[in-house]
Amino acid sequence: MSTVTSADAARDALPGTGVIRDNGFTPPRWLANGHAQTLWAGLVRRRAPVPLTPETLELPDGDDLQLFHGPPVRGPVVIVLHGLGGCARSPYVLGLLAALRDRGMQGVVMQFRGAGEHLNRRPRFFHAGAIDDLESTVERVRRAFPARPIAVVGFSMGGIVTLNWLGARGDRTGVDHAITVSTPLHLARCADHLDSGVRRVYDRHLVRGLLRLVRRKQAQQDLGLPAGGLRGIRSLRDFDEHVTSPLHGFRGADDYYRRCSPMRRLANVRVPTRMIQALDDPFVPPDSLPGRSELPASVSLELSGGGGHVGFVTGASPLHPGYWLDTTIPDMLWQGLEGGGLNARRPPDGGLLDPAG
Repeated sequence: MSTVTSADAARDALPGTGVIRDNGFTPPRWLANGHAQTLWAGLVRRRAPVPLTPETLELPDGDDLQLFHGPPVRGPVVIVLHGLGGCARSPYVLGLLAALRDRGMQGVVMQFRGAGEHLNRRPRFFHAGAIDDLESTVERVRRAFPARPIAVVGFSMGGIVTLNWLGARGDRTGVDHAITVSTPLHLARCADHLDSGVRRVYDRHLVRGLLRLVRRKQAQQDLGLPAGGLRGIRSLRDFDEHVTSPLHGFRGADDYYRRCSPMRRLANVRVPTRMIQALDDPFVPPDSLPGRSELPASVSLELSGGGGHVGFVTGASPLHPGYWLDTTIPDMLWQGLEGGGLNARRPPDGGLLDPAG
C-alpha cells in the first residue's frame, strides 16, 4: 500500500517566500458568524441539479474507487476532492461542478474509497495520507484528456490529500494548478480543537457518519478490527486511534497525525497552489495556519476573517443566498492556468477551447 511515509514528510530547508493575502470574502450581516456559515453550507444549501456520469477506477492494489464526471465540456479538467464525510453529491461539490461547467471547465470528482454509496472491494478506507489514490486519478484523467490542462481542487480532507500529494511529488505531478479550501494543516491540533467547547457538535456529527460507513463495510467483509473496537468511539481522535490507524498501518492516532499532516511537506509543493482559509473556521484554529516563512514561493495563503468551514456564503438575504467559492474558484483557476503560460484561447462563452478534444 502506498501512503505518506515519514521519509516523504521531511521538510526541506528552503527559505519561505510565499504570499499571505486577503481573499476578498466578506460574510453578509445575516450570516456573519463562522458557525452559522458552516452550518448553513452543511445543512441548508441545496444540491445543484448537475448530471454525473460514474466511472469505476481500478486501482493497483486490486481495489477500486469511483470517479464522477460532470457535464462534458471542451476545456481544462478540474479534479475535485470532497471532504471528510462527504461524497460526489455533496452540495458544495455539485455547486462547484455547475460553476465549472458554466465557465468552460470539465469537472471530475474523485470519490474516496468507502465514501458515498459505493462499497470498495478491500477493507481499506480513505485517510489523509492516501496520496496513491489521487495519483491513480490524475493518471486516469491524463489518459482520458491527454491535451488538456489539469487542476486539482480539494475541500477539507480533500485539501489534506491534495497538499500531501503535491508535496510528495514536487515538480513531478503533471498538473498545472491547485486550490485547497478549509484545509487542516496540523492534524493533531485540529482534532483536539474540534473536540473542545461547542465544536464537539461537529466532531460527534462527523464520527456518527464515519461509524455508519464502517458498520456498512463490516456487513460486507471482516475489516480485521479488534472485537468491540467501535464501542466507546466518541471523537475523531478516537476514530483515528481505533479505526483509521489499525486499518492503514499506523501505530495510533498520534503517528497518523504526525505522518499525514500537510505542514510536514508544504515546503516541497512546486505546483502553483492557493489555500483558501477563514480565520473563524471552527475546524482549523488560526494559530495552526502557516506563516509567510513556512510557505514556498509556489503557495499563497488566501485568508478572510469570516467564511467558516467550507462555507463562504454570501447573498442579500437568507432567501437569496450566494456561494462565493463557486465564483471565486473558477476565477482563480483561469488566472492560474493562463498565468502558467498555457497555449489556450478563450471562446465567446469564456471557456478554454481544446482543439485536440
